[in-house]
Amino acid sequence: MKLTRRNAFKNLSIAAVISATLPWRPTRGAAAQQLDVKDPAAVALGYVLNVAAVDVKKYPEYVPGSNCENCLQLQGSAGNRYRPCGLFPGKLVAIGGWCKGWTPEM
Repeated sequence: MKLTRRNAFKNLSIAAVISATLPWRPTRGAAAQQLDVKDPAAVALGYVLNVAAVDVKKYPEYVPGSNCENCLQLQGSAGNRYRPCGLFPGKLVAIGGWCKGWTPEM
């Protein structure tokens, strides 16, 4: 069989019709996991699960009252104790936690 533009177009048309008629199901990725404080990214940013555990001598940039819940990087819907963070893709952070990447909400 010789490959021509006509045959290629015909094959692409058939493939489009088949894919349009197949049942569509959204794919679901693995559920996000809670960020482990021993994760290399967490260690690099000084992430802690509880803001009370922040070593203010080690992290002088810590601002009293700052935590993940009032950080610009926090994503997801309010009310969840663990939510996605822009600094740790695919991981969930504790809303009562803190890291050096804390940015005040605007």
